[in-house]
Amino acid sequence: MSDSKSLKVLLYADGSPHSFSATVYAASLFSSIPNMQLTVLHIQENAQGSIEGDYNLLETWSSNPNSDWVEHLVEENSETGTEYSRILAITNKIFSKRGQNVNRQVIYSNYNIPDITEAILSYATKKNYELIIMGTRGMTSLKGLIHGSLAHSVLNKSDIPVLLIKKLPQDFIDDYAIVDI
Repeated sequence: MSDSKSLKVLLYADGSPHSFSATVYAASLFSSIPNMQLTVLHIQENAQGSIEGDYNLLETWSSNPNSDWVEHLVEENSETGTEYSRILAITNKIFSKRGQNVNRQVIYSNYNIPDITEAILSYATKKNYELIIMGTRGMTSLKGLIHGSLAHSVLNKSDIPVLLIKKLPQDFIDDYAIVDI
């Protein structure tokens, strides 16, 4: 680590269910590591440059209308939607509780695995991050076996340690959801 008093962590969040698991895990780490500086990175397809701002998880998940599961987040009648909303609220509380150490960064890239990989690694290297956290569903499909996945591409090309988070077990989510904030 470059500074023994802080740990610079980059969390890649794309609004997918496996990214949600990575975000919950990062929030869990963030709540227990007082010297962690967290930046949540989101990639959009555009060439307008990067922007920074306050972080709100619901904005990131809501900004991806192609994710069918996002509908569960906004359906108040759905038991799953209520659970996701509750977990997002807890996660946002953890992030806002120490908001001075959480940043949101949106960068723009062509929307393909090689370009997104390069964008993530370039940003992480330029900003001297010491750990990258990403969600992964693993190589479960034929397409994934042939073409690879974004998470595994970042893992294989990064000089920075990468922590890949698979779907969290329900007991981890349940324990996380009852944390007293």
